[in-house]
Amino acid sequence: MAFIERVKNMSGFVKGLIGNKTNFVFIGEAGSGKSELAINFAGMLAALGDKPVHFFDMDMTKPLFRSRDVIGEITAMGVHFHHEEQFYDAPVLVGGVNMRLKDENSYVVMDVGGDHIGARAIGGYAPRLNRSDTMVYYVLNAFRPWSADIEHIDGTLGTILGTSHIRLENVHLVNNPNTGVTTTAEEFLEGLKRMEDIVGPYKPVDFACVREELYETVKNKTSVPVIPIHLYLTYPWIE
Repeated sequence: MAFIERVKNMSGFVKGLIGNKTNFVFIGEAGSGKSELAINFAGMLAALGDKPVHFFDMDMTKPLFRSRDVIGEITAMGVHFHHEEQFYDAPVLVGGVNMRLKDENSYVVMDVGGDHIGARAIGGYAPRLNRSDTMVYYVLNAFRPWSADIEHIDGTLGTILGTSHIRLENVHLVNNPNTGVTTTAEEFLEGLKRMEDIVGPYKPVDFACVREELYETVKNKTSVPVIPIHLYLTYPWIE
């Protein structure tokens, strides 16, 4: 089954997941898979067909693996893409964010740069992002160093929230135990359990993500819902 068709068949799950939320923010440590998840999530919202979807690339901290690198694929899903290019070596903040965040007749997905430095880009929008119409997803990846234990997770999340001014009670967890195109089903399940053991006593995980090729193998082997994701951001030599 083609990826887009599978996504359309998950519309009931997606609607149940988002409820009455219209704004979705993806934060986390660098390399956790935020951008990949944000892109896929925007595609799932677009597949619902009930509201226009606006994607804001807020990543101003690194030159690689940015959503803007696959604008063509994102807009082909029917998503409106917003970003600004750098001025020489100075990052430029994308405009129009507040206007879209206030628009209850559209969905907004924000892909925020890794760690507390990247989170500065959304600090000015905190009053709006802390409202009940916004879902903030913190992406965990058991195969990344700053998700290795609860102390590292708490430290990284704490600095991000301190910079962005997002309240902890508004943060929801996403488990993304993937290492890219080479991830196996066994690695996914291992990483999934490891992260559940670490954060389970403190905060529930809303859903987990697995690359689409493994979805049918693992979807019934977890205690949390699993969403298949297509990998858009890969090295050119392994495409």
